[in-house]
Amino acid sequence: MTLSADGSTATIGPGAPMAKVYEVLGSAGRALGAGSCGTVAIGGLTLGGGVGVLVRSFGLTCDQLTGVEIVTADGVVHQASASRDSDLFWACRGGGGGVVGIVTSLTFATQPAPSVTMFALTWPWTAAAEVIDAWQTWAPGADDELWSTLKLLGGTTHPSGPVLTVSGTWTGSALVATVLAPFLSAVKTKPLTNVATAHTYQDAMLRYAGCAGEPASKCTTGTGGVLTRVAESGASTMPTATLSAAGITALVRSVEAAQQVVGMTEGGISLDALGGKAGAIAVADTAFPHRTALMSVQYTATFADGAPTKTFDQYVHGFRTTMSPYWGDAAYVNYADPSLPSPGQSYFGMNLARLTAIKKKVDPHSMFYQPHLLT
Repeated sequence: MTLSADGSTATIGPGAPMAKVYEVLGSAGRALGAGSCGTVAIGGLTLGGGVGVLVRSFGLTCDQLTGVEIVTADGVVHQASASRDSDLFWACRGGGGGVVGIVTSLTFATQPAPSVTMFALTWPWTAAAEVIDAWQTWAPGADDELWSTLKLLGGTTHPSGPVLTVSGTWTGSALVATVLAPFLSAVKTKPLTNVATAHTYQDAMLRYAGCAGEPASKCTTGTGGVLTRVAESGASTMPTATLSAAGITALVRSVEAAQQVVGMTEGGISLDALGGKAGAIAVADTAFPHRTALMSVQYTATFADGAPTKTFDQYVHGFRTTMSPYWGDAAYVNYADPSLPSPGQSYFGMNLARLTAIKKKVDPHSMFYQPHLLT
């Protein structure tokens, strides 16, 4: 990983873990908007789009991409950008990893590292419906410098019943209480807890990664690392509409059902706000098609390593199926889901035709075989 003399440009190998990227950038006073999982590599994150805790103020990770070095199936090395091999560059901005070639380097435009306020609120489970209703109409249209996630989680981690939280980041100059006020006034039930703390960019990103106070070298599940690998089933939705009362009821009941799944450590749903800078780019401008999505939704179930996965897969896929009548079938390619009946349409929507045409042109014999992406 190298930075330009003024730090405005970063060139990074695709295998660099996000914890290391954040450490190098933060130490130089620079920043990228990217994912919160420190062990995830920047290459795959970017090629699939790149949703993270600064997505509303910085845009997707792929929106900050200015160039890629990519090797196509014929062995040719391309330096792709908006002005050179532009089709390849377009496909690398949200078209998924390993589709049109092998990326060996990525170049990004960085920004000055912002100060970050991290906040977290909790409510009693009885307030779930009103919190969902208020959050879904507020969060996607809030100030661009505010990102939040609404989590409703059950399982054995929560023996007293499911938990309800809203947390997030604020990089603006006003007090975070000011920007949260419209949301809190829309929820009649007062939060049980309401905490906000100030951090540097680097510290905040490593805290999200579960590595607070540790060097990036320890932000790993490997030997000497401070993280523990967790077995997980997952699925996704990219909704463009808010939930009706019936949809909210279906969501709440599906989370409550996690309490009955034997062996589930934690399961439920996370709603991560989109909009802001991520929604300011036209759908056709990059391969990532979900520019009008209000949020990125993750259905998850964690369980003990080695446990049979069938029950947990059934839970997350059943949850997604329950919500499809309300939210549709769009999905995020970085949350790969083999259960999707039409993955190409779900992942790429109106951009599927162009992405498929580029794939056929640069890889006519399908050397890079990704049947679960473009079908």
